[in-house]
Amino acid sequence: MPGELGIGDVPGIAIGHETDLVGLTGCTVILCSDGAEAAADVRGGAPGTRETDLLGPGRLVRKINAVLLAGGSAFGLAAADGVVRYLAEREQGYRVGRAVVPIVPAAVLFDLGVGVGATFPNADSGYRACLAARAGTIAEGCVGAGTGATVGKVLGMDRAVKSGIGTAALRLPNGITVGAIVAVNAYGDVVNPMTGLTVAGIRDRTTGSYLGATSVILRGEGVPTASPAGGNTTIGVIATDATLSRDDLVRVAALAHDGLARVVRPAHTVFDGDTFFALSTGRNATSANPTAVAVAAGEVVATAIVRAVLSARSLGGVPSSADG
Repeated sequence: MPGELGIGDVPGIAIGHETDLVGLTGCTVILCSDGAEAAADVRGGAPGTRETDLLGPGRLVRKINAVLLAGGSAFGLAAADGVVRYLAEREQGYRVGRAVVPIVPAAVLFDLGVGVGATFPNADSGYRACLAARAGTIAEGCVGAGTGATVGKVLGMDRAVKSGIGTAALRLPNGITVGAIVAVNAYGDVVNPMTGLTVAGIRDRTTGSYLGATSVILRGEGVPTASPAGGNTTIGVIATDATLSRDDLVRVAALAHDGLARVVRPAHTVFDGDTFFALSTGRNATSANPTAVAVAAGEVVATAIVRAVLSARSLGGVPSSADG
């Protein structure tokens, strides 16, 4: 499993959080200072995204300038406007004649049932996240896009556990770095892949132990036709300094979802909007094995998800796994 590195250790990447501890929401920006080749893979049944079609095969624009992850459901997509404004002020984007158009894909999760009132990230939130962006070590847990995140909602929010945002990275033997950052707001549980034990999920009201989302669903319990009030979706970014093509990155994003499925049970349900972006900054000229990078993506995503729930603290009346 990956060690203590995070996505901020990938050359060419900077991360910034904007956190609202009153509304219990926020956003996280991943800035690519020189632009990055990118791809996306959307697997959940209820996604909220922006500019993902731009990342498909045969598209004109090859590089993006940032990715935004946000709470607030569809309202939170407005935070990407602030990222665009920040980049435009610095003339970073796709040049069309005298104009520069920043390219900022985004994905959101549903946290509207956790905070106070109708609060969600806006353009100013996205701009402030950019101002806060730094390379290196970044905060995890109940910050940025993970501020209002929860997991284990198959039986409703009164059984859920607080989650957040986590990061992890691997440095391969050839020096290439692969990192991930994931905001975890899943319908199901989170399981430690090393032990098979649930680390956050549906709580038993009497004992506080975890019931197991898969078992509950197979018994015919849970919410069969509509998303619970807390909402769901796990969203994230995998970044590498390897020089990869968009086709290579499509596979990286796909194996990121394999990492998700290893630790979130169940994943990719109709109630989740699970989405991953894969970025290549090309800062490392070493010849890259795309398969090795893709396999590493699954590893760092799995670790980042576990870190997201273990780093979280109780907020908004929702207990964390640290509460026992």
